[in-house]
Amino acid sequence: MSSTFTYQFDTATYKGFSTLNTGLFIDGEFVDPVEKGTIDVVNPANGKFITQISAGTHLDIEIAVQAAKKAYKEHWGLKVSGDERAKLLHKLADLVEANADELGALEALNNGKTYHFARNIDVTACTKILRYYAGWADKIHGKTIQTKDDKLAYTRHEPIGVVGAIIPWNFPLVMLVCKIAPALATGNTIVLKPSELTPLSALRFCPLINEAGFPPGVVNVVNGFGHTVGQAIAENMTIGQVTFTGSTATGRKIMEAAAKSNLKPVSLELGGKSPSIFFDDVDVDQAVKWAALGVLQVTVHDSYCAYTDRLGSYNHGQVCFAGSRIYVHEKIYDEFINKFAEHARSLKLGDPFEPTTYQGPQVSQGQYDCIMGYIESGKQEGATLCTGGDRFGDEGYFINPTIFTDCKPHMKIVKEEIFGPVATVMKFSTEEEVIELANDTSYGLAGSVFTPNIDRALRVAHQLEAGTAWVNCLNTSEMGMPFGGFKQSGIGRELGEYALEHYTNVKAVHVNLGMRL
Repeated sequence: MSSTFTYQFDTATYKGFSTLNTGLFIDGEFVDPVEKGTIDVVNPANGKFITQISAGTHLDIEIAVQAAKKAYKEHWGLKVSGDERAKLLHKLADLVEANADELGALEALNNGKTYHFARNIDVTACTKILRYYAGWADKIHGKTIQTKDDKLAYTRHEPIGVVGAIIPWNFPLVMLVCKIAPALATGNTIVLKPSELTPLSALRFCPLINEAGFPPGVVNVVNGFGHTVGQAIAENMTIGQVTFTGSTATGRKIMEAAAKSNLKPVSLELGGKSPSIFFDDVDVDQAVKWAALGVLQVTVHDSYCAYTDRLGSYNHGQVCFAGSRIYVHEKIYDEFINKFAEHARSLKLGDPFEPTTYQGPQVSQGQYDCIMGYIESGKQEGATLCTGGDRFGDEGYFINPTIFTDCKPHMKIVKEEIFGPVATVMKFSTEEEVIELANDTSYGLAGSVFTPNIDRALRVAHQLEAGTAWVNCLNTSEMGMPFGGFKQSGIGRELGEYALEHYTNVKAVHVNLGMRL
């Protein structure tokens, strides 16, 4: 039998024990993996062991896929009406909300983001996403095509069947919900792999699936490594579609494996190196706060609490749409740099469960080492380290907020995704120049422009080669707005009606109403 993990939490809003099963969730039950493998889970705030979870292989993926296939044919898919799927998704949202304190605590423990952030932003976003797609479940419509009187022609949007999902470690719970909500709303079953670094909230989420009333096998969660479980999902001949969020390099491998197997379609939300552009007519104090919010801060100051229902997550720089390339007009550059550095130095790092903490640790030793490698590269290539660039504290994977100036377009810290609290700041003089600089990247996930001149703001926003353009704001999101990238930032979209397109097949039906030969 699979084992359990019990941990005591003591926060301002939640005191108690959390117990979760650490096995694989297949066909509505927690089970042991075929080959009995395990993975150690570590607390990034202190680098200490938390627990072990079961590690699956391709054998477990095949078992999960067969359970999902059986559930699709017998208990789900076209056998369940849209309004019934909606009721179950709403019930799941209610359960997530009822367990928000515990889910937030597990997320903070496992990922390192602050408890305040995980509880009040991430978990809240999950409930909204579930309810948003519950609203779509009975609105998956085709079209009637005008023909002649003796023929009827129409389209149907049918579920694909079994969907495979692979999610990252930076937003474990949010990304889980972003994948399962549209998949279930459209009538699919799903086999999902959480990150091996951050599996705890997904494991706690699994019993809520049963409690909400979903039939066994509709949702299956298989822990494991990317090169085993992730690869098996991409290669599986029964899975009809794969959705992945993560690095561009891994996205290439998934796309290749999908093509070599059953040519299954893929949706990929990949890396980014987003530009943030500040013109000379901005309020510099506000510009500094937005710039910091884009790449350095883990959460928002209390004065922003009224807006947390529509602000995105910043995760101490570990976010794909981080505004890490900052372009500042030469007229305000010096003032901006001075205030930006001062603001960065004021951010409090520390225990994610401490209410006044703004920035937690990086997720793992590997991620810490990667970021520090980029910082060293910036120094070696001639960028000026304005502030930060060093370790914070004696334990855990903390990095002080880091700002580089005197950066050049060819530098590694400017061209590559760092995925940490590291900002590169560059000077520009003209609108045409900054547009060219902003688009000089292989990525195209997001970008932002700040100026009270709305004509210029929209002109620049429309020329950014990115899937999202923010105007006089940054990292905001809406459930109904799509999110995804241009160029090497991915294929397809998350959120909104656009996400539903990845989870259905369109069938054209031609009906003879009187044609005779």
